[in-house]
Amino acid sequence: MHNPLTILRRRLRGRDARTDGGATEDGESFLSRESVRSAPFWLPPALLIGVFVYGAIGWNVLLSLTDFTGLGTPDYGSLDFENYVVAFQGGTPSWSELTVDPIWNSLQNTVVLVVGFAAVCLVLGLLLAILVDQEIRFENTFRTIYLLPMSLSFVVTAKFWLYMYNPQTGLINIALGAFGFGPVEIVQNPDLKLAAIAFALVWQFSGYAMVVYLAGLRAIPDSHFEAARVDGASTVKMYWRVIIPQLRTATVSALVVLTVFALKAFDFLFSMYGYQPGPSADILATRMVREAYSNGNWAYGSAIAVVLFLMALAIVSPYIYSQYKRGAL
Repeated sequence: MHNPLTILRRRLRGRDARTDGGATEDGESFLSRESVRSAPFWLPPALLIGVFVYGAIGWNVLLSLTDFTGLGTPDYGSLDFENYVVAFQGGTPSWSELTVDPIWNSLQNTVVLVVGFAAVCLVLGLLLAILVDQEIRFENTFRTIYLLPMSLSFVVTAKFWLYMYNPQTGLINIALGAFGFGPVEIVQNPDLKLAAIAFALVWQFSGYAMVVYLAGLRAIPDSHFEAARVDGASTVKMYWRVIIPQLRTATVSALVVLTVFALKAFDFLFSMYGYQPGPSADILATRMVREAYSNGNWAYGSAIAVVLFLMALAIVSPYIYSQYKRGAL
C-alpha cells in the first residue's frame, strides 16, 4: 500500500509540472503530445470548417430573425420570429406587401419524397445485394453497373430522365406503346410528378444501398446460414428471420445517407422544372431558393433553410448518438 501523503505529493508535482509547461506525470512534455504535434494537420481544416460551415449555419439562423430582403445591410438590432410564424401560418409579413403561403405543402411533399424514396431504395438495394451475394459470375461487373449511377450529378440524372419521360421520344413511352398504352405525359402531370422524381432518384441511389447491404451480408458468419439450413428453414425464412435482422446497422447507415440526399434534391428538381415545379412537386429546398433568389425574401428563405436543417439534424443526430454509445466514434 502506498502512503496517502506520498500519492498526494506526486499529484501535486505532476500538477506543477503541467502548469509551467514542463513534463506531465508520465514524463511526457506538453509540446511532445500527439495532439499538439499533429496540430498543423488538423487545425487548419478545423478552422475552415468552423468558419465556413458552422459559422455560415449560425449566420443563416441569425439572418432568419431579421427582415433582410437582399438589398442593403441586415438590421440585427430588431430580431424576431416573424419569418417562422409566416412560414407555418402564412399571411402578409411586414417586409412584403404580398401574401405568403405557408410551407405545409412543401413540407408534406418533402416528407413523402424522403419516405417513399428511402423505403423503395432500401428494399431494392437489399434484393440486389442478396442476388449479388450468391457468388455469381462477373460479380464485380454487376456491382460497378449498379453503383455507377450514383457517380452522376443530380443535373445529369435530371436531364437523362427528362429524355426517358419524353412523351414522344422517351424510351418509357416507346415501351408502353409496344403494349398498346400511351403516350403518357409524366413530367408535367401533377399526379405523377413526385413519383417520377422518386423513381429517378431510386435509380440513382439503389446501387449505394446494395453496396451497404452487401458489406453487411459478407460480415455475417457462414455458420448462421448453415445453422438455418440445418434447421430446415427455407431461403425466404432464412433471410427474413435470421439474416435481415442482423442487417440493422447497415439499414440505419444507408437510411441516414439516403434521407439526407433526398432532402438536398434541389439540383434535380431545378434541372427538371426550374424555380416552379408546381404545388404537387414543390419541396422545401425549391421553396427556399425561390423565396431567396426569385422573390428577394432572403430572411424568409433563411427561415425555410433552418427548418430544412433541423429536419436533417433530426435524422442524423440519433444515428450519431447510437454510434457514440457503441464506441464507434
